[in-house]
Amino acid sequence: MGSSARSYAAAILFVMLFISTGLPSEMGGGARKMVAEGRMCDSPSHKFKGPCMRDSNCKTVCEGEGFHDGDCQGFRRRCFCRKPC
Repeated sequence: MGSSARSYAAAILFVMLFISTGLPSEMGGGARKMVAEGRMCDSPSHKFKGPCMRDSNCKTVCEGEGFHDGDCQGFRRRCFCRKPC
């Protein structure tokens, strides 16, 4: 295996490792779900279509569904909406 092929394989492995361990929007997710008013509950969006790549797009769709907030979560990048329980 040539050095360029090894570099390419290493880059692919790094990307897969990064995705499997979580993207920045998922880090610390448990801490930000709690607010001063009480617990927040998550629910999958029923209207968001396709993979969720931007939290701002997810939030806009969730607000249209009557939720307070929304963000992209998980390995499959799904949009979850949030409201007080």
